Amino acid sequence: SRILKRRTVAQEACTEEKVVVNGRPAKPGAKIKIGDVVEIHYATGVLKFRIVNIKETVKKEEASSLYEVIV
Repeated sequence: SRILKRRTVAQEACTEEKVVVNGRPAKPGAKIKIGDVVEIHYATGVLKFRIVNIKETVKKEEASSLYEVIV
């Protein structure tokens, strides 16, 4: 979904428990499904979003259609 730019960055964030799925810390290989709520904890704050679609491959222009940000 391009929220985290590289796969290695996403894996590190999961390993450091900065990614939470449905209230639980996510492991790097965690499977997500439509409706899951994901939180990413950055040094400057938290990004919280709900998964609305899942695709194996997606163009950069379409990536934001896979989730909706929760305020």
